[in-house]
Amino acid sequence: MFFDSDVLPVITVLTAVGFWKCEAQVCGQAPLGNRIVGGTAAQEGFWPWQVDIQLGSDHVCGGSLITKDWVLTAAHCFPNPGVVSSYVLYMGRQQLSGFNQFETTSRVRRVVIPPGYSSPQEGQDMALIQLASPVKWTDHIQPICLPDANILFPSGTLCYVTGWGHIQEGVSLAGSGPLQEVEVPIIGQASCQSMYQLQPSSDRVAILSDMICAGFQQGGKDSCQGDSGGPLMCPMRNKTWVQAGVVSFGLGCAQPNQPGVYTKVSALSNFIRATIPEVQLFSHATSTWPIGLLVLVHALVALELLP
Repeated sequence: MFFDSDVLPVITVLTAVGFWKCEAQVCGQAPLGNRIVGGTAAQEGFWPWQVDIQLGSDHVCGGSLITKDWVLTAAHCFPNPGVVSSYVLYMGRQQLSGFNQFETTSRVRRVVIPPGYSSPQEGQDMALIQLASPVKWTDHIQPICLPDANILFPSGTLCYVTGWGHIQEGVSLAGSGPLQEVEVPIIGQASCQSMYQLQPSSDRVAILSDMICAGFQQGGKDSCQGDSGGPLMCPMRNKTWVQAGVVSFGLGCAQPNQPGVYTKVSALSNFIRATIPEVQLFSHATSTWPIGLLVLVHALVALELLP
């Protein structure tokens, strides 16, 4: 194959960014989820980054796919992160039990948690799971975008939580256990702290800077047991979903003045990037064009190959 010498710099740039091989993957897009419906059962394919984490044959946590090799979840889902041989991860899954036409599975290669983590209430409740085998992108299996350190989710922002956890305290999913979704607003740190200060002294918790709260002051909608590690995700421009939080802890489920507490993903963006250099982090400057296409256009303009 022969190339014009004027085009060679473009090819060099494209190869460097992976665009020439079409390796780039746009995050936060749900090809089958172009609308949100009422109710609690999510429609199949609406949340293509959702992961089911099982220990043996038991569901223990949720997670979210962030690259073809990595899943984001909560550190407390792996009390012994050095022992992972019994874990199995399911991607593209809709039903917790029964047949799932579009799912794929993987074992765990390793789990990485922040070095300072000790318990959910002490913060840094995050784990990164490296898959033993990478996934292939389909309409039902896609990565979610993660925010960089500068992205803010203001109080009142409406976001979604998904998972296969209990539908109320002590009540597990019935039947085949379809993936559940619930819409909850972000609660500011000061307001969330004030609500937890209303609890008996033994139940009070400190809302740290690497935590984010979501729910309703009156209760009624919340994540619950079994949802740990799953995503709290918010819609950004152009229908791009960005994960604001990881389900971490709460006092009961959907109780008044006890909103769900999530690990703030943006607060740990440096940890994520250091572990997974290729991960996509969403920022205010993020374009709607894939980065490879932007590089192509700029390179062609520089070479005066575009009219």
